[in-house]
Amino acid sequence: MKFNVGGLDRMLRIALGLVLIVLAAMGIIGWWGWLGVIPLATGLLRFCPLYLPLGMNTCPLDAQKK
Repeated sequence: MKFNVGGLDRMLRIALGLVLIVLAAMGIIGWWGWLGVIPLATGLLRFCPLYLPLGMNTCPLDAQKK
């Protein structure tokens, strides 16, 4: 699997995912906060399936080959 999520994009996804999950666990926001698992997973795995059909890539060229 080639990486297509890099640097700042990755950090923002992880942070947003964690915030949503914590807020949902604390009951501050509704069930939809558990959807934070999606940006968290894509940030940790450095791969976003939605980027493929859109032709997007935020990963530096040298990291894509790993």
